[in-house]
Amino acid sequence: MDGPAAPLARRLSEADQARILAEQTRDVIFRYRVTPEPGFEYVSPACTAIIGYAPEEFYANPDLAEELIHPDDRPLLLALWNVNSGPCWMRLRYIHRDGHIVWIEQQHRIIASDDGEELVLEGSGRDISAYANAEVQLKLLSTALETSSNAVMITSVDGAIRWINPAFTQLTGYGNEEAIGASSRLLRSGRNEPRLYEDLWKTVLAGRTWSGQLINRRKDGSFYHEEQTITPVLIDGVVTHLVAVKQDVSLRFARERERESLLVMASALRTARTRAEMLPTLLRQTMMLLRAVGALLSLREETTSQPIFELGVGVWTQFTGRYPTGAHDITLQVLANGRPFHGPPPPELGTNTSLEGHSAACVPLRVHEATLGALWVVCPHPLHDDDLSLFTGIADMAANAIQRTTLFEQTERRLQRLISLQTIDQAITSSLDKRLSLRVLVDQAQRQLGVDAATVLLLNNAEHTLDYTAGQGLQDAYPRSVSVRLDVSLAGMAVRERRRIWIKDLSLQAELDERHRLLAGAGFRAYIATPLIAQGQIMGVLEVLQRRALNPEPEWLDYLDTLAGRAAVAIDNAELFGRLQRSHSDLVMAYDTTLEGWSRALDLRDKETEGHSRRVTELTVRLARAMGLSEAEIVHVRRGALLHDIGKMGIPDAILLKPGPLTDEEWAIMRRHPTYGYQLLAPIAHLHPALDIPYYHHEKWDGSGYPHGLAGESIPLPARIFAIVDVWDALRSDRPYRTAWDVERVREYLREEAGHHFDPKVVAAFLELAIE
Repeated sequence: MDGPAAPLARRLSEADQARILAEQTRDVIFRYRVTPEPGFEYVSPACTAIIGYAPEEFYANPDLAEELIHPDDRPLLLALWNVNSGPCWMRLRYIHRDGHIVWIEQQHRIIASDDGEELVLEGSGRDISAYANAEVQLKLLSTALETSSNAVMITSVDGAIRWINPAFTQLTGYGNEEAIGASSRLLRSGRNEPRLYEDLWKTVLAGRTWSGQLINRRKDGSFYHEEQTITPVLIDGVVTHLVAVKQDVSLRFARERERESLLVMASALRTARTRAEMLPTLLRQTMMLLRAVGALLSLREETTSQPIFELGVGVWTQFTGRYPTGAHDITLQVLANGRPFHGPPPPELGTNTSLEGHSAACVPLRVHEATLGALWVVCPHPLHDDDLSLFTGIADMAANAIQRTTLFEQTERRLQRLISLQTIDQAITSSLDKRLSLRVLVDQAQRQLGVDAATVLLLNNAEHTLDYTAGQGLQDAYPRSVSVRLDVSLAGMAVRERRRIWIKDLSLQAELDERHRLLAGAGFRAYIATPLIAQGQIMGVLEVLQRRALNPEPEWLDYLDTLAGRAAVAIDNAELFGRLQRSHSDLVMAYDTTLEGWSRALDLRDKETEGHSRRVTELTVRLARAMGLSEAEIVHVRRGALLHDIGKMGIPDAILLKPGPLTDEEWAIMRRHPTYGYQLLAPIAHLHPALDIPYYHHEKWDGSGYPHGLAGESIPLPARIFAIVDVWDALRSDRPYRTAWDVERVREYLREEAGHHFDPKVVAAFLELAIE
C-alpha cells in the first residue's frame, strides 16, 4: 500500500472526493478547455436545476453556454478572453430552458500550461435571481418614491425624520439638510385639534394605518391642507419606522370651501324677494364668508348709467349714495377695463377707522359681457389666491342675481303698469263722471310712477285758467281753489307750448306763480307737467311732483305720456257723453211732447173724455211703481197710457161721437181701435216697448176681451195695470147717459170683477192706493 502506486491512489481519491463535493453543491462547477480543442471537460449536475440543461448537453455542444447567455450580456464574456490569468467575477443573465431569465453570479479563472499550448477556464456559477430581482424591485421602488408627485416622509417611531423625497421639499420648502434628523413637528400649524394627534399616534403605534386631513405650515409660514396616510413598518411584529405619504389638497379644499360658501350665498339670496332685500344680504354674506370688515357695491344708474355706490356696510357704510369720481378712482378703473383690483384700500375709500395693514379687493360684476357694477371688500388679513377665487365666484353669482332681480322687477313693474292702465280704462268706461275717473288716474299715477304727488288741472277756456280737478299726495300743500293762469305758470307753459315741462328743482326757479311757490314751499323739488291732448284739443295738464331729485328713464316718461293720454280720453269721453246726454234728453223731451200733443188732440175730438188721457196716465204710473216696475219700464208705460186710445183716430165720428147706444155693427167697428192703434204706432221703432197698453188694454183676465181674447198672464202686465185704471176713471167720470159713480161703489165693482175682467193681484195693489 505504501509502494510507488500509493500517491496516485491518494490523488485519485482526492479527485473523487472533489467530484463528489462538486456534485453535492448547489452552485454549478465547470471546467472548459479553450485550446487546443474547445469543449466542456466537466459540468456539475446543479446546472440542470439552475438553467434546465443537463451536463451531457454541454458536453455535446461546446457553444451551448454562450448561446444561453442573454444577448446583451455576451460582450462581457468576450471581454474575458482579454484576461490571461487571475480570478474574475461577473453577473450574467442566462436564458432558462423554459424561457425565463436566470441571474448567475459567475467566478472563474484562466489556467494556461507552461508552454502555452493548453488554455483552460475553471469556475463556478451561483443562482442569484432572487437577490437580483429584489435589487431591481428595490431600485424601482426607490425611483418611484423619488419621482412621486406625492410627498413622502419616513420617520422613526419617535417622529425623527429619516428620509424625504423631492416632492416633500416642493410641498413644505424644507430640504434634506433641514429636514433629516429634525422632528416631524416642524410642520405643525397649531390649527389642528390635539385629539387628532392623539388618535394618529395611537393608531400607528398599534401597527395600523392612519389616514386623515391636516392643516400644516410650510417653511415660509403659509398654511396648506394635506391628505396624509401614515403606514407603520413592522419587523418581527415591532413598529420600527413610519412612512407618511402626503398630498396637497389646498386647491381642492379651497374649491370645496368656495362651493359651500357659494351655496350659502345662493341660499341667502334666494330668500330675498326684491332687489332692496337682496343687496344687504349679498354684502352681509360677503363679509361673513371672507371675514371682512367692510363691503361696498357700486352699480350703474338705470337712467344715466353713471356709477353710484348703491350700498355700503361695515366700515364703508358712509359711502352709500355717493358717486365715485376722479381720474384715478379705482372703482371707475375696474368698471372701465374690467380687471380686478387687489391691494391696500385706496385713499378715496378711506374712513375714520384706520385701514392700515388691511387688504382690499374690487371685482367687476359682469353678465353677458356687460359690466353692471363693481363689488368691494376690505379685510384685516391678507387675501390669498383662494380668497380672491371665492370673491370672484361671489361676484359672478351677485351679478347674475342682480341682473335676474332687476329684470324681474322691470317685468313686474311693467305688469303693474298694464294692470294700472286696465284699472284706469275700467274707471273710464264704467263711469262717465270725469272727476271719479281722474281720481283713479292720479292715484295710479302716484303708485306706478313712484312720485310723492300727482294732480290733474282742467282747462277753463272761458277764464283762460287751469282749475284743480283731482289730486293725490298734496295734503295741504296749497288751497284747491287757487286757479292757475295760462300766461304766467309752469302748467300754463305746458298748455301754451303743447309739450312736457320738466323742472328739476322748483326752489331754483327765479319766477314762480303763487301756486308753484306754495308747492316749492311744501318741499316739492322735482316737477313735471304734461299737456292732456285729445283729438288735437288741449283738455288740461297732468302734473307729477317729487320731494327729491327725479331722474326718470325713458320707459318711465313713456308711461307718464300714456297716463296723460288716458286722462285726456277720460275728459273727452265725459264731455262727449255730456253732449250726447243733453242731445238725448232734448230728443226724448221732443218725443214725449209730441205724444202728449197727440193725446190732447184725441181728447179734444171726444169732449166726453177730455182730460181722461192725462188722468189715467198719472194713475197708471203710480200703480206701475206700486207693482215694482223699473223706472225704465215706467217710461214706456207712461207713453203707452198717453196713447192708449190713439186707434180711435181711425173710428168715424158718427160712431165715436154718437150720443146714444151703439149698434152691434157699430160696436164691431169700435172694437177695432186697438188694432188701428197698433198699426199706427208699430212703424215707429222708438214706441215698440209702449205698444202693450194701446194694443191689449181691452183684453180680460178670463179671456172674454178683445182684439185677441187673451187670458191670464198671457196679457202683458202693463195692459193689465192700465185696464183697471181705465175702468176706474171711466166709472168715476160723468157721461151723457149716466152720472159718475162714487168711490166705494167703484171699488166694490173692481173687487167683483177680480178674476173675471181684471188680474186679482193688480186689483189688490190698486185698492191699496189712496185714491179719491
